[in-house]
Amino acid sequence: MGKRVFRSPVAWAGLASAVVVVILVLHWFQPWKLFIDTYVDEALPPVGTTSVVPAPESAAPSPAASAAAPAGNEILAAGEFVTHEHRTSGSAEIVRLRDGRHQLVIRNLDTSNGPDLRVWLTDQPLTRGTAGWRVFDDGDWVELGRLKGNRGDQVYELPASVDPRDYRSVSIWCKRFAVSFGGADLNAT
Repeated sequence: MGKRVFRSPVAWAGLASAVVVVILVLHWFQPWKLFIDTYVDEALPPVGTTSVVPAPESAAPSPAASAAAPAGNEILAAGEFVTHEHRTSGSAEIVRLRDGRHQLVIRNLDTSNGPDLRVWLTDQPLTRGTAGWRVFDDGDWVELGRLKGNRGDQVYELPASVDPRDYRSVSIWCKRFAVSFGGADLNAT
């Protein structure tokens, strides 16, 4: 005849508590993302001047309209990513489109995947190393959206209310832990 093992209610409660803690820790940190890459290959806007077909004289644009929109897509500011919390490389550009809209273009991004990653434009200067991990939420910032992928090319639309001249850097920001994975200065071109 086999032995019967009875566990006390305290032992069951301890085991249940340990399981809940493990589930919460796994949900919060999402360590499996360190081993999963998400690749993005979005079409990037062509930059540089493009030839403009002259409009008929009767339909000539007003001087204000021609001053507001460039002849072609134009890079206003650009910079290279540096590593903060996680090794990060690639480049970032603010592009003014021919129609007057602005986009943040991220080229050749290579960073770690992580929980709750966002793309932020900030007014803070880029600080290299561990000193730069947490500076981006010290001033003004605008969230352009969730990071679409931790590798590749991606484009983010700037809201019409955002003046890109008010921002000097971009961060791949982990909102859950309030830390930058990597950042880039946006220097005028």
